[in-house]
Amino acid sequence: MEIFTRLLESAREARKRAYVPYSHFAVGAALVTEDGEIISGCNVENISYGLTVCAERVATFTAMAEGKGKIVGLAVVADTPEPPTPCGACRQVLMEFAPEMWILCGNLRGQQRIFRLQELLPEAFTEFNV
Repeated sequence: MEIFTRLLESAREARKRAYVPYSHFAVGAALVTEDGEIISGCNVENISYGLTVCAERVATFTAMAEGKGKIVGLAVVADTPEPPTPCGACRQVLMEFAPEMWILCGNLRGQQRIFRLQELLPEAFTEFNV
């Protein structure tokens, strides 16, 4: 699909802007809204590691701050042997805004995997079980 290609390219470009002086592990993410808008994000580290923010959350929080429409999908890209998946914290944040979304995971070698968010976080916290 063309949207997959566009999202992966946006995520690769965002990855180049990652601020990763400590881990040197750059990640890029790009999400697409129901209106077809693409919003990207990169990971931003802090010397106090707990204050680091992942690329997926940067993209999601930017979309929310800009009042964008419903998120339908997200691509995440990193230089890993296998396509990376979002961390648990990102999965829970994404679940808050788009439980039905799909996630396209890619690496710099061109490998790809696609998941539904609910596959990656089957027992998410929701308003009904917290």
